This record gives sequence, C-alpha cells and structure tokens, in this order.
Amino acid sequence: MNDLATADHDTAQHPLIAVTGLEIRLPEGPALLPATTAQIHAGQVTALMGASGSGKTTLLRALIGHLPPDAVIAGTLDVLGRTPHRLPPDELRTLRRTTVAYVGQDPGSALNPRMTVRRLVAELATDPADATVLALLAECRLPVDTGIAGRRPTALSGGQQRRVALARALARTPRVLLLDEPTAGLEAALRDEIAHLLRHLAGSRNLAVVIATHDAHLAEKCADRIIRLTPETTHALRTDPIKTPESLPTGQEAAVGDGIAARGIDAFFRNGRRQSSVLTGAVFSAAHGSSCAVVGPSGSGKTTLLRVLAGLHSTHTGHLTLDGDTLAADVRRRTREQQRRIQLVPQNPLDALNPRHTIAQQLARPLRLHADLPKSALPDRIAELLGLVGLPAAHADRYPRELSGGQRQRVSIARALAAGPDILLCDEITSALDTDTATGVMDLLTRLREEHHMTLVVVTHEQQLVARYTDTVHRLQAGQITSSEPATPLLPT
Repeated sequence: MNDLATADHDTAQHPLIAVTGLEIRLPEGPALLPATTAQIHAGQVTALMGASGSGKTTLLRALIGHLPPDAVIAGTLDVLGRTPHRLPPDELRTLRRTTVAYVGQDPGSALNPRMTVRRLVAELATDPADATVLALLAECRLPVDTGIAGRRPTALSGGQQRRVALARALARTPRVLLLDEPTAGLEAALRDEIAHLLRHLAGSRNLAVVIATHDAHLAEKCADRIIRLTPETTHALRTDPIKTPESLPTGQEAAVGDGIAARGIDAFFRNGRRQSSVLTGAVFSAAHGSSCAVVGPSGSGKTTLLRVLAGLHSTHTGHLTLDGDTLAADVRRRTREQQRRIQLVPQNPLDALNPRHTIAQQLARPLRLHADLPKSALPDRIAELLGLVGLPAAHADRYPRELSGGQRQRVSIARALAAGPDILLCDEITSALDTDTATGVMDLLTRLREEHHMTLVVVTHEQQLVARYTDTVHRLQAGQITSSEPATPLLPT
C-alpha cells in the first residue's frame, strides 16, 4: 500500500493524475461526464474548459472521490496511485486532507460562519503560526492590513471568500490543487493577479494545478494545457417567443418615479462587540422597467447593497422605499406581496438551494406561496420554468449536488422567476456560465423586463454585460456610490 505523504513520482515522466476513458453517469440518465482521457503533471496548470454541464465540476469531484453514491463509473482514474472513489473512508479523508486540495465553485458554503478568517486558515495549516497564516492570506491577494484576518466569512465579499478558501487549501501544502471557477465574480485586474498567482504556485511549489473555468483569458494567461470537454447532449435556452408562466408580472404600467430606492444607507457587520462598515451613506434607486448595473472592486459592498434591498442584511441605518412606501429593513417584516415583488438571485446558488430537496421541490415552494396553483398544475409549471432557463424537464428530479455549477445557477434564476417578481436583483449570475449560456440568460431576462416592466439590478464585473444589457451604471468604491451614469453602449463591429 502506497503512503500518500511519501509517494514518489518522477513528474517529468509520470503524471500525478491519469484519467483514461472515464465516464460518469446517473442510472438511466445522461452522462455527468462523457468519456474523458487526460494526464495531469506536477508543476503545470491544466485548464478544463467547456459549456455549462459538460462535466468540468464532475471531473474535479471525481479526483477527490466526491460523486453521487449511485453514480455509474466506467474507465480508469489514478490519483497519486489511488482510485479515489474506491478508497475506504479513512484513506479518502487522508487523501483530501494531506495531498489533494479542492476549492469548489461556491466556496462560501464551505467556510464556517462562526470562525474568523485567521482560524479558518490555521485550522488546516501544517504551520498554524499567525505569521504563516497572514503570509498565506497576502499570497492569495487579500488585504491583510485591513484586519480581514479577524473577520468572519459573512463579512466578506464573494471574491474574498473565494481567496480565503484558496488560502485554506494551500495551508495544507498539497501536491494537487483543484479549483472550480477561481476567477468567478472577480474584477479584471484581480483575475490577472489570480492567473499570475496560479502560475507562480505551480512553479514554486511544484503543484499540479487543475482549474475548471469559462474564463478564456485566465486559461490563456496561466494554463500549460487546456482540456476541452463536450457535453453528451445540449439543451439550449429557448429562442422562441416566451409563453410566460402566469405567476410572472402582468405588465401593469407604473407611475413615473415608482420603483425601489435606498437613501443614506450605512450598513455594517458585527464581530462580537466590534462592527465594521460596509456601506456608508449609500444612495440608490431603480425605476420600474429599468436595467441597471452595480460595479466596483471586490469587497466594495456590491453584494451587501443587494442584500439590503432584498431585506436580507438588516444591520443598517437609512431608509428603503418601494413605490414611495417605506420598506422594512428585515424581509420577515415585509408583506407577502412585497416579498414576492423583490427577488434575489445570489452569486452562490447553494445559498438559495436546499441540498436535501429536489429541484422540483425547490421550484414548487415559491409557486405555492405566490402563484396560488393547484397541486396538479405544478409539474407543468416547473417544466416550463426549467425550459425558460435552458434545462430539461428531467432535471426536476435531481438534487443540487447532481448539477453543475452553471446548472445550479440557472435553477436559482428559475426559482426567483417562479415568484413573478417586479424587481430582480442579480448578483454575478453569469459568472458560472459559459458565454453562450450567459448571453441566453441575459437575453431571457431582458425580454421579460421589456414584456412585463420588470426591473433588473445586476451586480457584475463583466463590462460587455454592462454595455449590452443595462441602462445605468452605479459605481461603488469602499462602500460609497461614487457615481451613477448612463451605461456606454457597445460600438458596432
């Protein structure tokens, strides 16, 4: 039996990971990973690319033995001389803790919200000294001079959570580093820094780095090899005229000046007796039927602003209104109709999806709450909602863990649409999608906005998305909205 900690490989000749004809599917279902062959070497960055649902995340999970229990597996998989899905539980834990580190697409869900960043990293570190922890955070491009080591995950932006998860992975000094969409939700400058960091880690630590990504720029900047995965079947977003579910808005024209607005918002996070400011004097408004973007660097407060509007971040001062009427800070104190009208699609879809419920159960709940449908009508409406976001009706019986990150994101969008919102708050909803799917999703939301006078508020780092799909741009910097101006349209090519 090989010792994982001391297994010796001539990396110039032998790959750390060998995949030969590996195919993974659910019983009587489509392939989660079509037959794939690849070799992964130490000291190199390997990029997995392909459309949403092509199997990128499934392949990463196969490398750590984290697959659905009923998955049917064909072909061979060798990770440092082991086949992860065949290992006894104790040996699999050893593999994950000491040798192969994985940072998922929804890193915030893996961070204990009660622990500080310092403790989260030290918990796994081979050297838990404070200086080592701070050095790891700095290496992952986190601003250690801001006291971020003493914050909890809920006080971090999505991009900061992603980098904390990367620091945790590096803390155990692994031989293989697996990253799922490592630049999702990050601005362009930080994406370049992450690309440089991954290239540096592969060389300086002799790591085998494997990234699943839609970011062609990232792959070009840092990857030694690119493996392109192709889904066994594709299911495009609908391009025919939309037959909108009855629960969606009816398109009543609103009075001029109506919409959602925030005035003088000071929002903060509490850490024991201390509190750190996230938004300072923020002023924001979006009229009915408008489409606006909220942009700014990671950690500037974009996600917090959306959560304030949605009533999910009530630790703030200031005033919220909906159509001129006061809107309670806490969603639980809002009326059922106000809750229906304002829906949030979070950056991490696992924040909105219950891992124990099927997709059908998750979509049925808002339909029961807000659409007043008989139980017999639910299956057809669920299938229609899935079709709107480009997913087969058969996905209704799956659990979130059986979907790719991009597919989960589309379910999250469908769940928000099920309520028939007047205002849709979208937090980096295209960051986990390939270009074609992202375009299809934004085209869908734009058509719904135009047909039903729905308001779109989009947090994004994608300048192309801002230019093509929004009317107004609100710029956030260090918790303050520094400007609000018309979006610059794309120039014809």
